[in-house]
Amino acid sequence: MTGGKSGRQGDLRHADAVEWPTLALLTLSYALWALGTTWVAALWLPAGMVLVTFAAALHSSLCHEALHGHPFRRAWLNEALVFPALGLAIPYRRFHDTHLAHHHDEILTDPYDDPESNYLDPAVWARLPGWQRSVLRVNNTLLGRMVLGPLVGQVAFMAADWRLIRAGAPGVLAAWLWHVPAVTLVLWWIGTIGQMPVWAFLLSSYAALSILKIRTFLEHRAHDRARARTVIIEDRGPLALMFLNNNLHVVHHMHPRVAWYKLPALYRRHRDHYRRRNESYVYRSYTEVFRRYLFKAKDPVPHPIWRRG
Repeated sequence: MTGGKSGRQGDLRHADAVEWPTLALLTLSYALWALGTTWVAALWLPAGMVLVTFAAALHSSLCHEALHGHPFRRAWLNEALVFPALGLAIPYRRFHDTHLAHHHDEILTDPYDDPESNYLDPAVWARLPGWQRSVLRVNNTLLGRMVLGPLVGQVAFMAADWRLIRAGAPGVLAAWLWHVPAVTLVLWWIGTIGQMPVWAFLLSSYAALSILKIRTFLEHRAHDRARARTVIIEDRGPLALMFLNNNLHVVHHMHPRVAWYKLPALYRRHRDHYRRRNESYVYRSYTEVFRRYLFKAKDPVPHPIWRRG
């Protein structure tokens, strides 16, 4: 999948000016989050925490839709719709910039050029202290990615952004400053309207990030051919809904402007084509992924085939 090929295929998009299923799901995510932090939390805290976890994870998936041009064609309007930082962790504008950079398929999994790569330069790996290697090895199992991954990822992301801010990279500091009111709005709600203890809210927010780590765990693999680096998980269950069909990841990378609810039909029509394109990097379901990798790493931490230059 070359960058040019992906770009041409990516021009395919929904014809409607407003994508009502996306707008409806966004409304649902805010409603569930509001109910979970107030009435349901007061009635039974564990149920409220489940709602907040689900709503925050779904909101993150909808942020991904927004940066790809959904549900409206105006970027500022999509950003306004997802402005409250329900997940707390990542500024929307940084997510926007890093994720679109990630969509250059020719650099997928590159330890330096791909902002979403889970691999390290083997030379960097060789210099890490033993305790850090141990943490990253555990983080490379699915269970470790869910338990440690949100913390490991957040620390790495913030450290990288701090280096960019110190180097004067345009837009990075502004994105973090714009993130402050987005987080403040959420914390104001929790502190004044919400009926959920702060510890329960923070734990629920962390759990939402943990669920999202299931999706990103094996989205991409190291492979000589760029087109073979992106996964297909043929799941149609609750995780596929929460991830807005992004489990059909090669379809999304080839058609990044296509709305989430169009991806399954697109995949069904051209299933053999997509499987050939990614050289059968396919799993039948998330059940299979859990069974194979809950306690086992799929990949090494150092990139197995990467060479600088």
